[in-house]
Amino acid sequence: MSKQQTIVTTETATHQSLDKHLGNTLRHIRTENGLTIADVAMRANVSRGMLSKIENGLTSPSLEKLEHLANALGVKLSRLFHDYDTPMGGAQYVKNGEGMEVVRRGTKSGHTYQLLAYDTGPKKLFEPFLITLNEESEVFDPFEHAGTEFIYMLEGKLEYTVGDERFILEPGDSLTFHAEQPHRPETKLQMPIQYLAIIYYDSLDDFEDDSY
Repeated sequence: MSKQQTIVTTETATHQSLDKHLGNTLRHIRTENGLTIADVAMRANVSRGMLSKIENGLTSPSLEKLEHLANALGVKLSRLFHDYDTPMGGAQYVKNGEGMEVVRRGTKSGHTYQLLAYDTGPKKLFEPFLITLNEESEVFDPFEHAGTEFIYMLEGKLEYTVGDERFILEPGDSLTFHAEQPHRPETKLQMPIQYLAIIYYDSLDDFEDDSY
């Protein structure tokens, strides 16, 4: 194989890898927020067929089209590229306050989620969140999702429900449970409230179905 053929082959593989990464990331963010292909396609002014091809890595979208899709999903364009081509085996260091703020189901109820590890691709076996509740935070319908969840209370006082059980969490307290059970922060007893929530998934497929 000539040098020129090698370069072309490498460039093609790189494009395919990026297309697949972008497609997987777009699909993950869309499903994470309970949106259909039709919902996002309408918001981004692209056809459903085109969006399906993008999500499956079958076409290379323009930067302008990616920007429209990012806006439709409520994320920054950089989020789509964030963990692409990250070296494997390296440690990830996140300084205090610099976790990536992400949109989850509880966001619209005033809960703030900072993802503390986010360089392992759109599918993960675990997710560590720093969750903050403020005075305006509201109670919402219980979560139910795959995996095992571990909560460690950092600040404040919170009543947390898992199934039919209620637990009072104070700094230093922890709670572990199967996340298929309905669970949620129930009552804010002492503000401000901040806790770690770490979700471990039994498989990569479990992560894709997550609705936390």
